[in-house]
Amino acid sequence: MTSPTTPTPPANFLRHIIDADLRADRYQDKRWSGKPGPARQQQAGELDPARIRTRFPPEPNGYLHIGHAKAICLNFGLARDFGGVCHLRFDDTNPEKEEQEYVDAIIEAVHWLGFDWKTPTEENLYFASDYFDDMYDFAEALIAAGHAYVDEQSAEQIRALRGTLTEGGQNSPFRDRPADESLARLREMRDGQHPDGSMVLRAKIDMKSPNINLRDPVLYRVRHATHHRTGNKWCIYPMYSWAHPVEDALEGITHSICTLEFEDQRPFYDWILARLAELGKLAEPLPHQYEFARLNLSYIVTSKRKLLQLVREGHVDGWDDPRLPTLFGLRRRGYTAASIRLLCDRSGASKSDSRLDYSLLEQAVRDDLDPIAARSVAVLDPLKLVITNYPEDAEEPCTAQINPHNAEAGLRHFPFTRELWIERDDFREDPPKKYFRLFPGNTVRLKYAYVIKCTDFVKDADGNVTEVHAEYIPDTKSGTPGADSVKVKGNITWVSARHAIPATIHLYDRLFTDPHPDGGDKEFLDFINPNSKRTVQGWLEPGSYAAPGTAWQFERLGYFTADRETSTPENPIINRTVTLRDSWGTTAG
Repeated sequence: MTSPTTPTPPANFLRHIIDADLRADRYQDKRWSGKPGPARQQQAGELDPARIRTRFPPEPNGYLHIGHAKAICLNFGLARDFGGVCHLRFDDTNPEKEEQEYVDAIIEAVHWLGFDWKTPTEENLYFASDYFDDMYDFAEALIAAGHAYVDEQSAEQIRALRGTLTEGGQNSPFRDRPADESLARLREMRDGQHPDGSMVLRAKIDMKSPNINLRDPVLYRVRHATHHRTGNKWCIYPMYSWAHPVEDALEGITHSICTLEFEDQRPFYDWILARLAELGKLAEPLPHQYEFARLNLSYIVTSKRKLLQLVREGHVDGWDDPRLPTLFGLRRRGYTAASIRLLCDRSGASKSDSRLDYSLLEQAVRDDLDPIAARSVAVLDPLKLVITNYPEDAEEPCTAQINPHNAEAGLRHFPFTRELWIERDDFREDPPKKYFRLFPGNTVRLKYAYVIKCTDFVKDADGNVTEVHAEYIPDTKSGTPGADSVKVKGNITWVSARHAIPATIHLYDRLFTDPHPDGGDKEFLDFINPNSKRTVQGWLEPGSYAAPGTAWQFERLGYFTADRETSTPENPIINRTVTLRDSWGTTAG
């Protein structure tokens, strides 16, 4: 929990809502016992020290991706800015798909993004399964009050009577069964006396409602499955639409922030809370649900099913493949937590669905890294350059700024020698117009070193250029009085062949060639970019290698990072995060 601060731009409708609620003292009498619980527990607590309470409620059935980052940043960020707390809650109500592996990964990802759920007096890490006893108690109370019943129809029969979006449904033949009969059936379901799919507990609302979500929705289903936390204690599990509002209320959530697909569920959310409050089960003030548009980016898919397919079929190299939009994949590629928060902040919060261009994510990491990333030189497609008039065994130091935006970062030092590596693209035997780099007879500056003049080149039997020869012009070294004595139009980067560090460099690009690979009736696998990963053997500026996860800007090439899983000083494995400029162009979303 943080002290109240004035919310900062960019403004969004959620900030206005929270600000209005606080100005109206909507929660000034709200009590909190120090942990989640029903009305009797919370009413015995002290006044809640948190001005608001939000929550991030992932289901532990997969790895978090860039879309989840928006929800994380909103919920934790709003709590921080308004002097509240945000809970991390795992909605583990579906035992067949949930695993501890995902719980651990989600905790790590949220921490990596820079957020925490601890306060000096609370550790607000919760699980829906913590509340299974309360949920069951509430279900019996709803039955006793005439608000729920056990339905013994098959799933197909329930679906047939539910109606359509334009036609109302029909009542179940079990809808008006006596409460004690439904209660007995529910206890039998709980005690494992009925098989999966044989019966469900339904809320009794209105089968003619124009909102199909209010046509007696299912609260509990029979599911004989082992839960990753509760084991085999339960064989009935709550539906998410029932568990969600109950969890929020037990945790004292004030603002339940969801994505737009839950908007149609809000009337049921409110109905559940109102009924349980009337029965004395939940304390007021009750939570309120607000919906925002999820973060959609072009050139990616975020469906858990499709991401799982990409991993299982080997289209990518695991959940942390740097081409995936998972937070672990983005982290491994070199995206910083700050850059992802920056994108989320820039996207704001609205009620209108839209798709942002992927270039905005790329620009966010550029903007984050530019003022802090150390500069260095790498050669990705090496071509030997020999300075023929420079002594074979001589070398001399050259210097450059570690970061031009931060003089206090100091200088980096690297040697100049007779034989150098340059980018193959920096030489042309027959140059096109306005080509200012190396070609026979032309002069260029070796950045941070001398002006040189191309004198010759060597080809192999296949006609490929294997070596370029040049002469350096003395007294033109960068930083000396004669540096400007010879005017040139081209600058090229280089590394000393004698001192360069060999490295394996993965050149990552967008995984899909289509901005909407899973839109409409498209088969998303048809749009996998065959050039989304290219691997080259390159050379690094001596002294530049740092710990895995360290970011550099390789001059003229882009931002890169040492792979956090495989890179070592003896065998550097380098991932390209992003090029210096958008090479795709802006695509309308």
